[in-house]
Amino acid sequence: MAEAMTRETALREAEAVCLRRGATLTPLRRQVLELVLDASSPVGAYALLDRLKVSRPGAAPPTVYRALDFLLEQGLIHKLERLNAYIGCIDAGHGHAHEHHHPHQFLICRRCGATAEIADHGIAHAIEAAARREGFALAEAVVEIEGTCARCMAG
Repeated sequence: MAEAMTRETALREAEAVCLRRGATLTPLRRQVLELVLDASSPVGAYALLDRLKVSRPGAAPPTVYRALDFLLEQGLIHKLERLNAYIGCIDAGHGHAHEHHHPHQFLICRRCGATAEIADHGIAHAIEAAARREGFALAEAVVEIEGTCARCMAG
């Protein structure tokens, strides 16, 4: 029950964010966001397409990729490069669209694929400081950390 409320809260927040920014969360974009939020782990574009085709049989890859691009641009989801998959943002709509100003790091379990987003400002500051020492102007840093989750270690 709490999970459904979290999903509904995330969808309401996404709609509010888009409205504030003058962007439109179309029914298709909302449906793709729902599919990302409903996934138990990061989900790839083609898996999303397969799920989307249940209700939209004519959906094609560009349909999903355009929706994903919009959701990324609005800061409602993240793309995990290592997995080539998407995950909902834990801090969606809190002033970081386009630049994703909040720090985000991902803990990815090698055994079960569970992924958790953390927002550790200390990690972000350390990366920024290291980049500055090298004379590098940091635009964005996404940290993907692989290991074993607590559930897998216990089992």
